[in-house]
Amino acid sequence: MSGANKPLVLIVEDDPSLSTLLRYNIEKEGFRVSEAHDGEEALLQVQEAQPDLVVLDWMLPKVSGIEVCRRLRARVETKNLPVIMLTARGEDADRVRGLDTGADDYLTKPFSMTELLARIRAVLRRIRPALAEDIVSFGDISIDRSSHRVRRAGRDIHLGPTEYKLLDHFLSYPGRVFSREQLLDAVWGSGVYVDARTVDVHIGRLRKALTEPGEADPIRTVRSAGYALDTAGSS
Repeated sequence: MSGANKPLVLIVEDDPSLSTLLRYNIEKEGFRVSEAHDGEEALLQVQEAQPDLVVLDWMLPKVSGIEVCRRLRARVETKNLPVIMLTARGEDADRVRGLDTGADDYLTKPFSMTELLARIRAVLRRIRPALAEDIVSFGDISIDRSSHRVRRAGRDIHLGPTEYKLLDHFLSYPGRVFSREQLLDAVWGSGVYVDARTVDVHIGRLRKALTEPGEADPIRTVRSAGYALDTAGSS
């Protein structure tokens, strides 16, 4: 997905440092980003260039996040605009109030960027499925998440379900090193007991499926640390 085809996320946050951090992480995930620093500015921006999703802080100058959400839901043009609310309030009553106002999801500060990005993808997938039909690429490897199609250097790659999940996870964080335990949690789930050596077996299968004679091995082994998807190959 490129250029104007990328979903536009409007960040409405009055804390400049948090707004900058949100922009950096959301853009890195492949979205376009615009920013507003108070409720009035947010409403104006939505009128000028409607985003595909709004990340909306509860406590804002001029017009509160709750009121911004209420006004968006009251307008025909924006009544279905996805909204994820951010707030320092953790009480159940506040959560219910936020959702009752029309927010699609809700995160209490402090939150992890990984969780926010997962929520953004989930809300877009649920509300606007066409926006989530993305192709993720690194080097000459790509995954079409809508069709589960994997390609390398233009040829189709056939993977088992576990190898597909491993590759999808690596493609979400190219270059990042994951320990066997982290891969077990991400791919098999934290509540499932699987021997860590099982990871090595599936990494071996993934390597074999992805790499033809003469090609670089895209999975880098980092001694005593784990594995990473990296054009540098094994080390």
